[in-house]
Amino acid sequence: MPRTVRDVVFVDGVRTPFGKAGPKGIYHETRADDLVVKAIRELLRRNPDLDPKKIDEVAIAATTQIGDQGLTLGRTAGILAGLPQSVPGYSIDRMCAGALTAVTAVAGGVAFGAYDVALAGGVEHMGRHPMGEGVDPNPRFVSEKLVDESALFMGMTAENLHDRYPTITKLRADEYAVRSQEKAAKAYADGKIQQDLVPISVRNTNEAAGETGWGLVTTDEPMRPGTTLENLAGLKTPFRTHGRVTAGNAAGLNDGATAAIIASEDFARENNLPVKMRLVSYSFAGVEPEVMGYGPIPATEKALAQAGLTIEDIGLFEVNEAFAVQVLAFLEHYGIADDDARVNQYGGAIAFGHPLASSGVRLMTQLARQFEEQPHVRYGLTTMCVGFGMGATVIWENPNFNAEGDSK
Repeated sequence: MPRTVRDVVFVDGVRTPFGKAGPKGIYHETRADDLVVKAIRELLRRNPDLDPKKIDEVAIAATTQIGDQGLTLGRTAGILAGLPQSVPGYSIDRMCAGALTAVTAVAGGVAFGAYDVALAGGVEHMGRHPMGEGVDPNPRFVSEKLVDESALFMGMTAENLHDRYPTITKLRADEYAVRSQEKAAKAYADGKIQQDLVPISVRNTNEAAGETGWGLVTTDEPMRPGTTLENLAGLKTPFRTHGRVTAGNAAGLNDGATAAIIASEDFARENNLPVKMRLVSYSFAGVEPEVMGYGPIPATEKALAQAGLTIEDIGLFEVNEAFAVQVLAFLEHYGIADDDARVNQYGGAIAFGHPLASSGVRLMTQLARQFEEQPHVRYGLTTMCVGFGMGATVIWENPNFNAEGDSK
């Protein structure tokens, strides 16, 4: 018999604080799967009306699926988090858009009727598993010139994007990065970020600094409040001599995890679950791998066309800041000012960090919080570029929307 497509909603999302990758990072002694477990447990704690037995699926993304990020994370993390063994799970990989893809994958199942409610998220422990660890790119990519060699190095693709947009100078990228840090610091000061963070117990073994034992992580480690243009001006450009991409105008190497509840709107209402966002459309698009930062543009074009909307209909933007130039290219394409107030109101990955496969849900939690505060905004989008030449965009509707600007 024919099925009707059901409305899909974002019920809730959480994340761990993001850490710096490497021996000095806060999660150096913490397993990747344990970060996912903490996020899942926090979701269940915050939503006590969700019966764990009713969860139909757990989709968890990781880019480097080996070690403690392997073994079908959706299934194993679900068991470790105490979900009933009847709840299935799987792993997913679309590099930077892993968690975003986990959300859209289970959303498709919800819309079709295969699921009523599912968990989706991602993790990346870049300290334990650097991007590219254990991979063996086929030599045909280079020998047959299928892609430019720079496609394998994300920083080089950002330099290539600067070449494509010569008006996006290093100064513009640095100015954008400073604003990201300022907005993130203000969001923390205003209590906008902490509400969706899961405190994480970590073991500290920095004996040289006299810091041993256990501690509690409650804030993002990569943030650099007080960053100035002068600070950024002198940074090295490691991907190209006299280049434009630096550690200051790009996201760093980070560790962290996210998780979200995705459900049919009917299920959410019947089970007394919050409805924070309503899914409108989503799209993925491919571009030349050597300019992967361009990907959000065609992905957004497709998502807007599916929804019957234009870019003017979008009142809030959460654009992942893998590199400042990638966000600026997106804004320039649409004629949006670098400092447009609708874009990344709480700051972005340049400040918070970008643990690859986890970041998509961070964008969603921040957009959901802004929807709650701004009922006059009807539509928002989350978008990101993806390694090896892709873009991903999801358009959301604000369930609190009221044209007069008053909460319902």
